[in-house]
Amino acid sequence: MASLEIIDRLDGLAENYSAILCDVWGVIHNGVRAFEPAVEALQRARQAGKAVVLITNAPRPFGPVIEQLRSLGVPDDAYDAVVTSGDVTRSLIEAGPRKIFHLGPDRDMTLYDGLDVEVVEEFEAAGVVCTGLFDDRTETPDDYTDLLQRLRARDLPFICANPDIVVERGDTMIYCAGALGRAYSQLGGRTQIAGKPYHPIYEATLAKASEVLGRPVGVKDALAIGDGLMTDVKGAAGMGIDLLFVTDGIHASEYGESGRPDPERLAHYMASHGFAPVAATVRLR
Repeated sequence: MASLEIIDRLDGLAENYSAILCDVWGVIHNGVRAFEPAVEALQRARQAGKAVVLITNAPRPFGPVIEQLRSLGVPDDAYDAVVTSGDVTRSLIEAGPRKIFHLGPDRDMTLYDGLDVEVVEEFEAAGVVCTGLFDDRTETPDDYTDLLQRLRARDLPFICANPDIVVERGDTMIYCAGALGRAYSQLGGRTQIAGKPYHPIYEATLAKASEVLGRPVGVKDALAIGDGLMTDVKGAAGMGIDLLFVTDGIHASEYGESGRPDPERLAHYMASHGFAPVAATVRLR
């Protein structure tokens, strides 16, 4: 099996595309600090005339995500626009029940701004919107077994605003809404998801890139960048978008050590899941 080419810099590869669709958490920052080389790479892409749209499974609208990016040291000139899972999930919420139970931290309540819904207690709810665990610093999905079983017993529809299973916050792995959405689905519950790897978030991102450039941007005009196999890689593959895989993310131990991926093991790992990125890089730079 041929090894997967591991490149050192984005510049040469980016020349082949008019838009860069870049993941955020794990590629641009780790929830604690920005990765300066990644920021510089995106700034250079914009300077070369590319549209840079950040595509993230954050369960909040783009405004609060931009505020978080600034607080972590990501400047506004590193990207043209941000499209979040929260943005595309709002259409699912609008089409769902009016009385919803919010499963997640209070910081995600901006998801409902301007929507005609009422956030109520569990026993009153006609539907569930999950943005994560109530306290992802101390809890795991096992803490939600009883709650999910109660929700399933009432057959409540379950909207998952962040399909990610886990992310790295600094050096710690934390669970995301996707872990609870997966558990609910395994109970036979009705689960709706619009973020990566599903089409709606990519369609919205391509539309935003088209708006930035003032001309249509199709799947062959865009390069996606990400570190998540079942979100970034699967999503790009499903849309027919080329992907640059960042190896030093949540899957690093699957094909070597952090910072030292084995090209052949990496290629085998991707092929075993049916994926073929156009290239890989240890860290975006």
